[in-house]
Amino acid sequence: MERIAGQVASVIYFNEDNGYTVLRLDVDDGSHAVVVGCIPLAAPGESLVAWGEWTRHASHGEQFRAAYTERTMPSGAAAIFDYLSSRVIKGIGPATAALIVGQFGDDALNVLRDHPEKLATLRGISMQKAQEMSAAFRRQTGMRSLMEFLGSAGIAPLMALRLYRFYGDEALERVEENPYILAGIQVGGTFAEADALALAHGMEADSPQRIAAALLFELRHNSDNGHCFLPVDKLTAATAQLIGVDAEQIGEGLDILLEAGDVVCEPVSNVTACYLAPLYAAETYVAQRLRDMAGEVYEETRVSVEGTIEKLESEQGIRFAPQQRRTLDAAVHRQLVVITGGPGTGKTTSLRAVLALFDAMGLETLLAAPTGQAAKRLGDLTGREASTIHRLLDASFSPETDSTVFRKNESDRLHCDALILDECSMVDMSLMKAVLAAIGPTCRLVLVGDADQLPSVGPGAVFRDVIRSGVAETVRLTEIFRQKLDSRIVLSAHQIDKGEVPDLRANNGGFYFLRRREPQAAQETIVSLCQERLPKNMAIPSGQIQVLTPTRKGPAGTEELNRALQEALNPPAVGKQEFVYAGRTYREGDRVMQIRNDYDILWKTSSLESGYGVFNGDIGYIDSIDPAAESFVIDFDGRRAEYAFEQASELDHAWATTVHKAQGSEYRAVVFSAVRAAPQLMYRSLLYTAVTRAAELLVIVGDDGVIRTMTENARRAKRYSALRLRLIADE
Repeated sequence: MERIAGQVASVIYFNEDNGYTVLRLDVDDGSHAVVVGCIPLAAPGESLVAWGEWTRHASHGEQFRAAYTERTMPSGAAAIFDYLSSRVIKGIGPATAALIVGQFGDDALNVLRDHPEKLATLRGISMQKAQEMSAAFRRQTGMRSLMEFLGSAGIAPLMALRLYRFYGDEALERVEENPYILAGIQVGGTFAEADALALAHGMEADSPQRIAAALLFELRHNSDNGHCFLPVDKLTAATAQLIGVDAEQIGEGLDILLEAGDVVCEPVSNVTACYLAPLYAAETYVAQRLRDMAGEVYEETRVSVEGTIEKLESEQGIRFAPQQRRTLDAAVHRQLVVITGGPGTGKTTSLRAVLALFDAMGLETLLAAPTGQAAKRLGDLTGREASTIHRLLDASFSPETDSTVFRKNESDRLHCDALILDECSMVDMSLMKAVLAAIGPTCRLVLVGDADQLPSVGPGAVFRDVIRSGVAETVRLTEIFRQKLDSRIVLSAHQIDKGEVPDLRANNGGFYFLRRREPQAAQETIVSLCQERLPKNMAIPSGQIQVLTPTRKGPAGTEELNRALQEALNPPAVGKQEFVYAGRTYREGDRVMQIRNDYDILWKTSSLESGYGVFNGDIGYIDSIDPAAESFVIDFDGRRAEYAFEQASELDHAWATTVHKAQGSEYRAVVFSAVRAAPQLMYRSLLYTAVTRAAELLVIVGDDGVIRTMTENARRAKRYSALRLRLIADE
């Protein structure tokens, strides 16, 4: 990278959200330059050294794009006046700057930082105002010190902005004490970056603190892969490999975590299970609450079940099947009810009936689902308002614990008599704990889902474990209703679930198979289907088609498919703005998906509603891009949210998405890319989940051998969780 140094002459533009700055620099050699990059709180009068590269902007000409910067405070009364009069310090403008510099001269900044009481002796400055100005100045210098500390390990300035956002004035002190907070959920750094920072500032390779941080990283990483705990021998081996120390040395770091209460170890079956403390608390809490609720039976009822069923049948013009009648009977007499079944078996009808039954009983009922797409579908099916679980429980992020917190909890519970949760196969252990903590001890809970779909992305397999334990009243809907018998999507899904390969030759009933054994040929066919064939021949717009694939890799994986589909469905055009981030082009009109929870994004609707939070799995379209402000707006089904360019790291293009990301959603048309992928992705429940996402049309493009392999592979990825054992502990 090239180096440029000089004094900041003026700041042309500053984006407070992402630190993006455009400034004019008086270069030491007498020339002038425009410098752009993440340079938070830059101000005239500062000395600045930047490393980066020269670029040419189409509208603004030659610019120096800074990757890293070093800044020093101005010295001398004239430079200090330029700095303070720029309004970089809240409460100080040109008049106040002249007053301060006139009184204290070259020592003005020291007084501002350390002696606000001296400022209060000046005309027009009260003690409160002096303290506010001093605090604002310390924040500005704190940000600079933080950037320099991170820059010593080559860590981008954006990380300093994120750290300051969550830890405030304590950010530098916190990261000096524990560099590994850099790899926290919201800061978003990698363990490798945090580890490099720690080692750069003198931490020994075999330091107990480093080993403890690596252990926590391994447990958190594996919780993201579905595990509630790791056996101690696997945890030790993985950590030793991660940081290059002997396995024998890991024990000392583990002892530190056990003593601090960050980790809990407990015998489970024949292994010593190591849990992150919050996951141990969640698993034991969920087990206890569900066991208590499962044992609650109501003998006396305020309504006649049979009379209510007859009334519902008359109003809806249907006849409930025996299994659906059993669902209603269970909902009346049990506090905890589980309803599970595949497509076409009447889950929706049963759910509507339970809701009507609760209404007849005078119960205040809430509806929720794990994702925005699932909640919208639940609301559409029931005609009632449904919320995501995160919004229902008022989720936010806590910097203190580096985790999600829910304002609805045991201290401030939901006001309801019953809660119906749909798509429960997606609910992980931590989220189920939050749900149970937020409902009162007498609240009824109905868990609805398809146990044969993929398990939750997060830790545990709660829905499946509850069913397998047998402790809860569980109704399995197995009969396919007559109106669904003509759908080959439904019939094929049930065949796959039984391990039977569906007929790929029939091509009728909404189910079609196009053999393309070469991945590149599969990609070309998928693009053609979305761009021309389905819109033209089936009258299904491209916006109602979702491409699903088992894998991110290869020509028929999400990465390459999204590039190809973007060029076909949303090509560049005159007047259509776009930007490039991390090698990807983002363009107005692109379909995108949020890939991690972000609790701080403000959204607004056209009816002036507003709120905070966009969550993992939410899908929207890029509505507009502002290159000057380096920001863009995404429309999430009427909720408009503004993002900084750097926040594109929280997004994936969503023309094509993995089956895992499509859980809880239903699409009018699905095109499934059935190509060879890693062996761990070639299994039955993944194929079953893909097929059951299609409501009207399913087109499978790929290798019939892949369909056979996936159908015959009933393997389920092992998840370390003791929930089922805890549920049956006293059986």
